Order: sequence, then structure tokens, then C-alpha cells
Amino acid sequence: MANVTVIGAQWGDEGKGKIVDWLASRADVVVRFQGGHNAGHTLVVGDTTYKLSLLPSGIVRGTLSVIGNGVVLDPWHFRDEVTKLKGQGVEINPQNLHIAENAPLILPFHRDLDGLREEAAGAGKIGTTGRGIGPAYEDKVGRRAIRVCDLAHLDDLDAQLDRICAHHDALRAGFGKPPIDRQRLLDDLMDIAAYILPFSKPVWVTLNKAKRDGKRVLFEGAQGVLLDVDHGTYPFVTSSNTIAGTASGGSGLGPSSVGFVLGIVKAYTTRVGSGPFPTELEDETGQRLGERGHEFGTVTGRKRRCGWFDSVLVRQSAAVSGITGIALTKLDVLDGFETLKICTGYKIGDKSYDYLPPHAADQARVEPVYEEMEGWQETTAGARSWADLPAQAIKYVRRIEELIQCPVALVSTSPEREDTILVRDPFAD
Repeated sequence: MANVTVIGAQWGDEGKGKIVDWLASRADVVVRFQGGHNAGHTLVVGDTTYKLSLLPSGIVRGTLSVIGNGVVLDPWHFRDEVTKLKGQGVEINPQNLHIAENAPLILPFHRDLDGLREEAAGAGKIGTTGRGIGPAYEDKVGRRAIRVCDLAHLDDLDAQLDRICAHHDALRAGFGKPPIDRQRLLDDLMDIAAYILPFSKPVWVTLNKAKRDGKRVLFEGAQGVLLDVDHGTYPFVTSSNTIAGTASGGSGLGPSSVGFVLGIVKAYTTRVGSGPFPTELEDETGQRLGERGHEFGTVTGRKRRCGWFDSVLVRQSAAVSGITGIALTKLDVLDGFETLKICTGYKIGDKSYDYLPPHAADQARVEPVYEEMEGWQETTAGARSWADLPAQAIKYVRRIEELIQCPVALVSTSPEREDTILVRDPFAD
């Protein structure tokens, strides 16, 4: 058995959806193991575009899909997303989609708190999506979360609601908002419970049985390593660990099952929201990258900031996440550039760095050190083998490998699922 864990190795939006979809044709199970519906994965299959934010990408192919316990689940969004995909002809039922019964729920007061905090933060905003992800994780570690399994025991929820209200009512009062309406919350939970509970399963049992039966498991990460709450550009990060090691704790399958770690990397760099971005281009070149790459967030619709490839950050991501190989996406966006730049290091004053310092003030001050390369004028769009690529494009890919100290396993040359060059098969390792 060879399992594969797919993670983003930049700030998210690297094209994980297409790669997971491409790999899902050979997987038996696809598992989401962290994050929530703040993730955005776009799949293009023929003339149809599927936009997912909570469901595992494997669901489009009919592969058994699992939402693990490491995910925070908004049950109303779940219902809406399932309804939308069913409307596009995707078959979804409790047989091919399982939700961990111990996954915590995102509730209306989580969304309220997320928005209130961001609005009050002023210049200190961190660029949250406002979907309640962070507050839901806070309740999880604060041991007051309502979980999927609680939907089957709503009559026994009084003690849990006491803990939740003691915490959140004080916060809401500080923002001048009324306390949680407990009866309305219970009514809302009762209304959604009948929809969610058929999908509720002990997914750790499902996954461990799959392991014993020699099934292939594909773990699907959300966001990217640079948004990891420990290893990312703190505090401009998400509220979960996005590194590959989280696949174990967020699914209930042991750490030996993580398998081949495939880091998804754009051939340039993008970021949504606030935070440091050493190679950001606020000029015509950055605008060109954004326009050619259609750089708008799948979930938020926000315009992504664009810049040159940063080998320092990707090398750092590969190290802390144990990346085995990378999938390089959107190579075709660079077609036609006369000159390309790759960041190979940083400087703060006279001091040089081969990693990104952890403090936000230092991160904001770093200046990139660039290496220039000749671009290519031929097209790479739709290439499906090395022979289809211009020599200079191959040289660019090889130089990235050298700088990040990690081999390329896949190259993606368009949003279409078949426009992929397979260099090393992750499932064969």
C-alpha cells in the first residue's frame, strides 16, 4: 500500500484541487484532515467547473470521501455545498461521504465573533475569511465545542451550553451584542441534525479498516504550510496546523500512514489577505501574473497578491512538512516572459538570511535577493510530457528543484485534469 498526503507548500491557492482530483482516480479513499470551509478548491472537468470548500475533492469522482475530526464543520454550509454539487450531477450520499462523529461544529456565534473581532481590529486585521473557523477551533481546544455526535444527544446539551454561553456571552457583551439565544440555537441544531447525522461515522474505524485491506488513502490538506499556525507567517495564519503531520491526528490514522508527501507549488507566488510577502510585485508584472493566472480566491473572490517564485519559503515548507516531492502548477502562466526571477535569499540591512525570520517585524523588513533567468516564448499550456516543454522551461523547473532541495514529481500546465506531466508516481513509492 502507498498512501499520499497532498499539502500546499505556499500560502494556499496552489492548485491542490486539480492535483487531488487527478490522484483520486487511483485512490480508494480521500480524506480532508484540517481547516474548514475557508478552503477553496476548483476542479475543471471538461466543460464543468466544480468549486469545493469543505467537501474532499475526491467526491467529484465518486471516490469514498471522508471529512476527518481535524476539520471544523459548518453544518449549514455542508448542506448547501452538497445541494449545489448534486445540482451539477455529482452523486453524494452517506455511502460515499463520511463525516467524523467527533468533528467540532462551526455555529452562528462563531461567525459573529469572527466578524466582530476583525471589524474591531482596524490596522491589526489578519485577513480572516469571517467564516468562524478560528473561534470554532478555540472552542475545540477550550473543551466547550459542540461536535457532530452531539447532534444525536441534543436533550443532553445543557451543561455544554452553559460552558459555551459563559464564554461567548461575555465576549459578545464586550462588543455590545446580546447573549446567545439558546433556544434558537437548539432549534437550529435540531433542524440540521437530521441532515447531518446519516453522514456521521467513526471514520478512524473506516480508515484503519482501509489500511488493513491494503487500500490507497489520499489525504487532502487545506490552505498551505505558510499559513500553519506554528510554522507560518504568524499572526497572519490560519487556525490549524497545515503541515503533513496533521494528516494523522486529523483523521485517526497513525503517523506511519501519511505516505508520500506531495507539496503543491505554483511556478510563481500568490497570497490572499494581509501579511508579509517578500517577492510581491505591485507593478505591471504582478498585474500580468494575476490576469494570466486568474488569481481570485475560490472562497472569498478576493484578488490575490502576486510575485516571483520564492525558493526560500518553499524550501522551508518542504523541510518542516517532510515533503517527498512537489507538484509544480501554473507553469503556463509564465509563457512569454522575457526574464524570470527566483528569490534565493533575503537581506535585512547588512544581514543575510536563508530562511524567513519568525517575527512579524523582521518578516515585513526582509528584502529578496533574486537570481534572473531567461524566459521562453513558446507555449507550455496543455503539455503532457517533458518533450512538449520548451528547453528553457525545463531549465526553470530544474533550477527550482535545486534551490528548494526537493524533486519535482508532477507538473501541471492547465486547469484541465489531464494536462499533467507525471515525473514520479506518488502512489508507486
